[in-house]
Amino acid sequence: MISVKTLILLLDLAGTFVFAISGAVAGVRHRFDIFGVLVLSFVAGNFGGISRDVLIGAVPPAALTDLRYLLISLLAGLITFFWFSRVDRLRNTTLLFDAAGLALFAVSGTQKALSYGLNPIMAALLGMLTGIGGGMMRDILQAKVPTVLRADLYAVAALAAACVVILGNMLQLPPSVSALVGAVLCFALRLMAIRRGWRLPVAAVGKAKEPEQGVKVGCDQG
Repeated sequence: MISVKTLILLLDLAGTFVFAISGAVAGVRHRFDIFGVLVLSFVAGNFGGISRDVLIGAVPPAALTDLRYLLISLLAGLITFFWFSRVDRLRNTTLLFDAAGLALFAVSGTQKALSYGLNPIMAALLGMLTGIGGGMMRDILQAKVPTVLRADLYAVAALAAACVVILGNMLQLPPSVSALVGAVLCFALRLMAIRRGWRLPVAAVGKAKEPEQGVKVGCDQG
């Protein structure tokens, strides 16, 4: 049976690849040059994992010590840059790869947090952070509001996957089973939210008032 350490590595590398493709696709669509595309692919594929490793004390982070993370990120970026038309044939390419990366990183982050002795609640939150971190940084580098702050059930889908892993661990199920179920749940929730427009409630506020002309803050004396 596959060990937990090997499972985490496989999920991490798979998540790195699909998130790196989502970053590269976004870079090509924004007309970045090849260096910019590769930077965006590396950041999207690795920022969540790096954040997780720093927070749990697994330093230096795996993405900075294991060459496979860099090579997989660069491979995803080069494939997307030179064969973008083929990659882009998939409908909603960025959303599909983003959803897949979110699912894989959410379960791998939770598994790794549990292996480092974190309590279930903190492990679930860290799994969610691992899932959303790469996408957040990808969006920030494109000068966009991160998807997690405005999209349909993004962080919630990652948290659901993390909770499945936690529950599987409590029931002493094989880690690969709980990881698979959690990843499928996250991916399905994300796609259903995109298709059906499921969203969390947004505060109902009116348009902000413009400051009145001629009104000064404070006063000048002299």
